[in-house]
Amino acid sequence: MSVLGGLLRVGASLCQSAGTLLNTARTISTGTCCQIRMHAIPQLKKVDRWTEKRNMFGVYDNIGILGEFNAHPKDLIMAPCWLKGFKGNELQRLIRKKRMVGDRMMTMDRHNLEKRIKFLYRRFNRTGKHR
Repeated sequence: MSVLGGLLRVGASLCQSAGTLLNTARTISTGTCCQIRMHAIPQLKKVDRWTEKRNMFGVYDNIGILGEFNAHPKDLIMAPCWLKGFKGNELQRLIRKKRMVGDRMMTMDRHNLEKRIKFLYRRFNRTGKHR
């Protein structure tokens, strides 16, 4: 009888531990799964294929072929002289502008340009890739 009672006690303790495991599993689970709503297929976007940028793409590609390489596409760009064929950051662009047209600028424009150059120079020296 004592053996049977011992087995019952062990079985009851196992059931209780299994019950606590089930309860913890229930608290961790997310419950009922959410229904996924399917919306209609989105409409295609209307794209204007003839914008200014798209219709001028590749216009100057044939200059070398038809014009015996006399003109570079850089020369055909309508832009200020300090911007034609330029690639760089804002500080480099402003320094280039000051060098090229600084003597012909109005007083306040030149003053604002120099202020911006001074600010950017300090900023690039304090925080930059070289640090």
